[in-house]
Amino acid sequence: MIFKKFIGIDLGTDTTQIYLKGVGVVVNEPTIVAFNNRTDRVVAVGSEAKKMLSRTPSHITAIRPISNGVIADFDMVKEMLQHFLKNEKIPWSWMTHTIVSVPTNLTEVERKSVEDLLKESGANTVHLIEQPLAAAFGSRLDINMPSAFLVVDIGAGTTDMAIISMNGVVVSNRLKIAGDFLNNEIIKGVRDELRLHIGEPTAEEIKIAVGSAIPTGERLELVIRGRDVGNGLPREITIRDTQVRMWLVRPLKLVIEALKDLIESAPPELVGDIYKNGMYFCGGGSLLRGIDQVAEKEIGVNVQIVEDPLACVARGTGLICEQFEEHKHLLNNFSRLKLN
Repeated sequence: MIFKKFIGIDLGTDTTQIYLKGVGVVVNEPTIVAFNNRTDRVVAVGSEAKKMLSRTPSHITAIRPISNGVIADFDMVKEMLQHFLKNEKIPWSWMTHTIVSVPTNLTEVERKSVEDLLKESGANTVHLIEQPLAAAFGSRLDINMPSAFLVVDIGAGTTDMAIISMNGVVVSNRLKIAGDFLNNEIIKGVRDELRLHIGEPTAEEIKIAVGSAIPTGERLELVIRGRDVGNGLPREITIRDTQVRMWLVRPLKLVIEALKDLIESAPPELVGDIYKNGMYFCGGGSLLRGIDQVAEKEIGVNVQIVEDPLACVARGTGLICEQFEEHKHLLNNFSRLKLN
């Protein structure tokens, strides 16, 4: 038992990560809850619940309680978070200070629901930080200088992009086109062109194994199984990277267009800084083969995938936990300028 602890939380649509001051990331679990409809009781959370996704009997439902970066089911997220916070690596304490990352451009109501969630889960104080700012901090970018950095966080539910200067977000944009959207495009493509029904876990597998934004110079193939659209019987087919790339053209084009709009809305001096400093991509979506090269070609600015892109937001909240007094001015400081 300790008197006071600091924890940083990245409450993502796909994955929840919890950082404990002095220890590091102690929880890295899927943001999924499985509950029994008959008894209204939660039967599994995290990795155990993910195994049940698209495979449950009628009386058990496995859901993602966070949709597009926003809390969709308050009670389910609370149950899940309380379970994660009981992790054996997290000691009990009298005081718990929490720093939690949130998407850019949240409404007052959405921010309040995050604060209420953490307080009902046992936190004494709750500080919010926007995800691109936490990602920039976790990537150790020198954001306290009067120079701009463009950070793009492509998660599962949202793509958050922000121009950051002097420890704050100057202009930001949030899109609901991210990893889950790409999965849905793959599901549609397989159904319409290959006449096969597949679920989200298979679509995710296809995206990781053969998905790319540009030709890679190597032939990628994956054998998948699903339900035939015509007769409803099981069938096996081979998916090629060329097919998947065609299905992902439209959503990737929308992300690039949003990036261009963001840069156009920024002050000219900051745009000059972005040309010099480059753009920084993070989040699971940044691991799609060639996405950095597409952005580089379309925008004409050097693109860098940050080190450990999946954990940089959690690492950013953790670094603030480690030196809270020094960095607390970064928290609860939301930008007013945004794109619609």
